[in-house]
Amino acid sequence: MSLKKEIQFKDRLIKGIHEDGAFKISVVKTTDVVQTAQENHSLSLLNTVLLGKALTASMLLASELKGEERIKLRFDGNGPVGMIAAEANRVGEVRGYVQNPQAELDYSQPDTDISDGLGIGLLTVSKTLYNEAEPKTSTIQLVNSDINSDIAHFMAQSEQVLSGILLDVSLNDDGSVKQAGGVLIQRLPDAEEDVMTTLQNTLKELPPVADLLNEGHYIDDIMISSSAPFNVKELDRQPVDFFCRCSPERFKNALSMLSYEELKDMEGESQEVVCHYCGNSLTIPKQEIHELAESAKAKLN
Repeated sequence: MSLKKEIQFKDRLIKGIHEDGAFKISVVKTTDVVQTAQENHSLSLLNTVLLGKALTASMLLASELKGEERIKLRFDGNGPVGMIAAEANRVGEVRGYVQNPQAELDYSQPDTDISDGLGIGLLTVSKTLYNEAEPKTSTIQLVNSDINSDIAHFMAQSEQVLSGILLDVSLNDDGSVKQAGGVLIQRLPDAEEDVMTTLQNTLKELPPVADLLNEGHYIDDIMISSSAPFNVKELDRQPVDFFCRCSPERFKNALSMLSYEELKDMEGESQEVVCHYCGNSLTIPKQEIHELAESAKAKLN
C-alpha cells in the first residue's frame, strides 16, 4: 500500500445521522489500535480478538460522549481469559488490557467456542462525565460472552436504546491483525421502530466489517452500506489511536497513596511500576521512594 493510501486508510471514526433524524450511526476502523494492543501485551490469538472487539466497542460508545469524557468496559468471567478492560474517550484515545494475556482455548475439544474464553460473568460499564462527582456505572450479566452480543444487550437493558452493533477482528496467517472495526446504529427519539428493524436486517446481510476493510472499503463506504436503504449525512470524523496517559507523575501519585509502612518496606531499592493498560514500565529511583516514605510519615504527625 502506498504512503498516500496508508494515510487515507488510517484508523478513524466517522459519525453520521439519518437525513430525517430517525437514527445516528458511528463507524470505526481500529486495525492499528488492535495491533498495538496485541504487541504491547503479547496477546494470544483468542485475546487479540476479544480485546480487539472490546476496544472497538469502547470507541463506538465513546463517540456519544463530549470532550474528554470517557467510558470503561470491564468484562469479568470465569473462563481462562479472566477479565478484559477497555477504555476510550471522545477525542479518540483508546486503551485496554487482559488479565491473562496468554490464555488460549483447546479447539480440539468438541463444541469449543470463542465465548468460552470469558465464560460466565458480568459486564460493567462506567462513564466518567463532566459535572459528575462519581462515574455512572451499570452492570449486567454476560449473555454470550462474545463481546458483540454483550454490548448489544447492555444497550437494550441499561441504555434502553434500540440499537444495532457489529464488531469484527480478522487475523493474518501469522497471527497479526489483518483488519478491525465496527458499526453502531442507534434509534433516535420518536423514530418509527420499523426503521430499526430494516437497519438490523441490513446489518445481518452486511459482510463482516473486517472483510469490507480488507477489500478497500473505508469507513465512509461502510457507513453508507450499513445505513441502506436510508440516506445519512456526515456529522463528524476523528482519528483513533491506542493511547495511554500514564506518566512518571501518575505512577508516583499512585505510589503516594500507599501507607507509610508499605513505602518503608520499599526503601533502599528502586521500584519498577508497570501500567496495566499500555504495558509501559518506569523505574522509580530509591531516593524518590525515600522521599515518598518521608512525606507519608509526616502526614502521620
